[in-house]
Amino acid sequence: MRLTSLADYAVVMMAAAARHPAGARLSATLLAEETGVPLPTAQKLTGRLAAAGLLETARGTGGGFRLARGADAISLADVVEAVEGPIVMTSCVDTERHECALEGGCQVRPHMGVVNSTVRGALAGLSLSSLAEVKS
Repeated sequence: MRLTSLADYAVVMMAAAARHPAGARLSATLLAEETGVPLPTAQKLTGRLAAAGLLETARGTGGGFRLARGADAISLADVVEAVEGPIVMTSCVDTERHECALEGGCQVRPHMGVVNSTVRGALAGLSLSSLAEVKS
Protein backbone atom coordinates (compact mmCIF):
# COMPACT_ATOMS: atom_id res chain seq x y z
CA MET A 1 0.00 0.00 0.00
CA ARG A 2 1.34 3.36 -0.97
CA LEU A 3 -0.19 6.79 -0.49
CA THR A 4 -0.63 8.90 -3.59
CA SER A 5 1.40 12.10 -3.82
CA LEU A 6 -1.74 14.12 -3.06
CA ALA A 7 -2.40 12.20 0.16
CA ASP A 8 1.26 12.48 1.13
CA TYR A 9 1.24 16.24 0.48
CA ALA A 10 -1.99 16.62 2.46
CA VAL A 11 -0.41 14.90 5.46
CA VAL A 12 2.68 17.12 5.20
CA MET A 13 0.55 20.27 4.94
CA MET A 14 -1.75 19.33 7.80
CA ALA A 15 1.22 18.50 10.03
CA ALA A 16 2.70 21.91 9.19
CA ALA A 17 -0.63 23.58 10.00
CA ALA A 18 -0.67 21.75 13.34
CA ARG A 19 2.71 23.27 14.25
CA HIS A 20 1.13 26.73 14.28
CA PRO A 21 -0.67 27.99 17.38
CA ALA A 22 -4.25 26.75 17.78
CA GLY A 23 -6.68 28.95 15.86
CA ALA A 24 -3.97 30.63 13.77
CA ARG A 25 -5.15 31.77 10.34
CA LEU A 26 -3.06 30.17 7.62
CA SER A 27 -2.93 30.32 3.84
CA ALA A 28 -2.11 27.88 1.09
CA THR A 29 0.77 30.17 0.14
CA LEU A 30 2.25 30.02 3.63
CA LEU A 31 1.99 26.23 3.85
CA ALA A 32 3.37 25.82 0.33
CA GLU A 33 6.40 27.90 1.33
CA GLU A 34 6.87 25.99 4.59
CA THR A 35 6.52 22.53 3.10
CA GLY A 36 7.71 22.80 -0.50
CA VAL A 37 4.34 21.59 -1.82
CA PRO A 38 3.67 23.42 -5.11
CA LEU A 39 1.20 26.27 -4.59
CA PRO A 40 -1.46 25.02 -7.07
CA THR A 41 -1.41 21.64 -5.32
CA ALA A 42 -1.60 23.28 -1.89
CA GLN A 43 -4.62 25.30 -3.03
CA LYS A 44 -6.32 22.19 -4.40
CA LEU A 45 -5.67 20.28 -1.18
CA THR A 46 -6.94 23.03 1.11
CA GLY A 47 -10.21 22.88 -0.82
CA ARG A 48 -10.49 19.11 -0.37
CA LEU A 49 -9.52 19.28 3.29
CA ALA A 50 -12.09 22.03 3.90
CA ALA A 51 -14.79 20.03 2.09
CA ALA A 52 -13.99 17.09 4.37
CA GLY A 53 -14.43 19.29 7.45
CA LEU A 54 -10.77 19.24 8.50
CA LEU A 55 -10.19 22.93 7.74
CA GLU A 56 -12.42 25.94 8.36
CA THR A 57 -12.12 28.67 5.76
CA ALA A 58 -12.84 32.40 5.85
CA ARG A 59 -12.76 34.89 2.99
CA GLY A 60 -11.74 38.52 2.99
CA THR A 61 -9.37 40.47 5.19
CA GLY A 62 -7.94 38.21 7.84
CA GLY A 63 -9.22 35.26 5.86
CA GLY A 64 -7.50 31.99 5.20
CA PHE A 65 -8.07 28.76 7.01
CA ARG A 66 -7.40 27.01 10.29
CA LEU A 67 -7.76 23.49 11.61
CA ALA A 68 -11.44 22.72 12.18
CA ARG A 69 -10.63 20.94 15.44
CA GLY A 70 -7.60 20.32 17.60
CA ALA A 71 -4.66 18.49 16.05
CA ASP A 72 -5.10 15.72 18.62
CA ALA A 73 -8.65 15.14 17.27
CA ILE A 74 -7.59 14.78 13.62
CA SER A 75 -6.12 11.43 12.62
CA LEU A 76 -3.94 10.30 9.78
CA ALA A 77 -6.94 8.28 8.56
CA ASP A 78 -9.04 11.49 8.47
CA VAL A 79 -6.48 13.23 6.26
CA VAL A 80 -5.95 10.27 3.92
CA GLU A 81 -9.70 9.72 3.53
CA ALA A 82 -10.26 13.42 2.83
CA VAL A 83 -8.04 13.11 -0.23
CA GLU A 84 -8.38 9.45 -1.26
CA GLY A 85 -11.84 8.50 -0.06
CA PRO A 86 -12.48 5.54 2.22
CA ILE A 87 -9.51 3.34 3.06
CA VAL A 88 -10.13 0.07 1.22
CA MET A 89 -7.25 -2.40 1.09
CA THR A 90 -8.78 -4.71 -1.54
CA SER A 91 -11.81 -4.62 -3.79
CA CYS A 92 -13.52 -7.40 -1.82
CA VAL A 93 -14.02 -5.12 1.20
CA ASP A 94 -15.53 -2.43 -1.00
CA THR A 95 -19.24 -3.24 -1.20
CA GLU A 96 -19.56 -1.02 -4.29
CA ARG A 97 -17.00 -2.89 -6.41
CA HIS A 98 -16.81 -6.47 -7.61
CA GLU A 99 -13.66 -6.57 -9.72
CA CYS A 100 -11.81 -9.62 -8.40
CA ALA A 101 -11.73 -12.70 -10.60
CA LEU A 102 -11.34 -14.87 -7.47
CA GLU A 103 -14.27 -13.36 -5.60
CA GLY A 104 -16.62 -16.35 -5.94
CA GLY A 105 -14.36 -18.97 -4.33
CA CYS A 106 -11.82 -16.96 -2.36
CA GLN A 107 -11.09 -18.38 1.09
CA VAL A 108 -9.33 -15.21 2.26
CA ARG A 109 -12.13 -12.80 1.40
CA PRO A 110 -14.04 -13.33 4.68
CA HIS A 111 -10.93 -12.18 6.58
CA MET A 112 -10.11 -9.07 4.54
CA GLY A 113 -12.60 -6.94 6.46
CA VAL A 114 -10.55 -7.55 9.60
CA VAL A 115 -7.33 -6.71 7.75
CA ASN A 116 -8.88 -3.53 6.39
CA SER A 117 -10.19 -2.52 9.82
CA THR A 118 -6.78 -3.14 11.38
CA VAL A 119 -4.97 -0.96 8.83
CA ARG A 120 -7.56 1.81 9.10
CA GLY A 121 -7.42 1.54 12.89
CA ALA A 122 -3.65 1.97 12.84
CA LEU A 123 -3.99 5.12 10.73
CA ALA A 124 -6.83 6.37 12.92
CA GLY A 125 -4.61 5.88 15.97
CA LEU A 126 -2.06 8.42 14.75
CA SER A 127 -3.09 11.97 15.54
CA LEU A 128 -2.05 15.03 13.61
CA SER A 129 -0.41 16.36 16.78
CA SER A 130 1.90 13.33 16.89
CA LEU A 131 2.78 13.82 13.22
CA ALA A 132 3.50 17.50 13.86
CA GLU A 133 6.19 16.78 16.46
CA VAL A 134 9.60 17.92 15.30
CA LYS A 135 12.17 15.17 15.67
CA SER A 136 15.87 15.77 15.43
